[in-house]
Amino acid sequence: MRAWWVDVPGPAGASPGPLVSGERPDPIPGPGEVLVRVRVCGVCRTDLHLAEGDLAPRRHGVIPGHEAVGRVEALGPGATRFEPGERVGIAWLRGTCGTCRFCTSGRENLCEAPRFTGWDDDGGYAELAVVREDFAYRIPEGFSDREAAPLLCSGIIGYRALMRAAMPDGGRLGIYGFGGSAHITAQLALHRGAAVYVMTRSPEARELALDLGAAWAGGADEEPPEKLDSAILFAPVGTLVPPALAALDRGGTLAVAGIHLSDIPRLDYQEHLFQERQLRSVTANTRVDGEEFFRLAAEIPVRTTTAPYRFEDAGLALADLAGDRITGAAVLEVSPGGAA
Repeated sequence: MRAWWVDVPGPAGASPGPLVSGERPDPIPGPGEVLVRVRVCGVCRTDLHLAEGDLAPRRHGVIPGHEAVGRVEALGPGATRFEPGERVGIAWLRGTCGTCRFCTSGRENLCEAPRFTGWDDDGGYAELAVVREDFAYRIPEGFSDREAAPLLCSGIIGYRALMRAAMPDGGRLGIYGFGGSAHITAQLALHRGAAVYVMTRSPEARELALDLGAAWAGGADEEPPEKLDSAILFAPVGTLVPPALAALDRGGTLAVAGIHLSDIPRLDYQEHLFQERQLRSVTANTRVDGEEFFRLAAEIPVRTTTAPYRFEDAGLALADLAGDRITGAAVLEVSPGGAA
């Protein structure tokens, strides 16, 4: 099969870049797994962190990509959940132990021995991929392959981040950074009657935010016109934590959604945390989060803004993501018909 993998982590815009393309052996599904012929795969900021070395690769030559949509090609021994030809999605969380204190208390996102797609095991920057059938998702019929790809990470993580931000219905939500995940999360918040305030350095992203219904959109370091009940930091920029906390009203909550964040400057207790302001992180998701999100996304329905890239241009897609040249979410068209 054709595939892209991480060779030597480094800047995405460099020449040569961190990704290498070529042929790899076709994967074989093991017990309880399904083999998926990938049609499209979203390009997530986590892929960029892996390629550039912000996330240390768990093994050399791993194939990135954890927003993969495709059709079941074959079943491993004992796999019965899907039929060949069914459309499924492969997401970031691909396996948990099922026995630790977190898994047995409904918090499998905090599992002590998790496995992640495109980090521990090969992902969707390839024509074929395997996944445990109990960690694959059925994709609602209302979404095309390209529209569905960002839902598998950007959407699910955005949903969990919104829950972690404890936004009241009809509240005021601040969003810092407005890429693939944020533009989906904004729609979830608007569906709950929120007033959404967006802070981002991209003029195109500000335009998209207003088009989706945001009450206001300004620069990344601008102060929103009202105090916020909740805020989510999607940009991996630690220097935005103090102004985001300062923008909260009394009792407000800031959720940091990324897996990687640059250093946070020193916080002032009175200005940033007093009056019961809270700072929370977001770690992966549970499968319950994923199923709840897909039901809600189909109900709204969520509109995904995507930028398609040819499979041959995976390196360019990462470089454009690093340079903030993508509005919405980048999607690799891996196989013919991937936009269908």
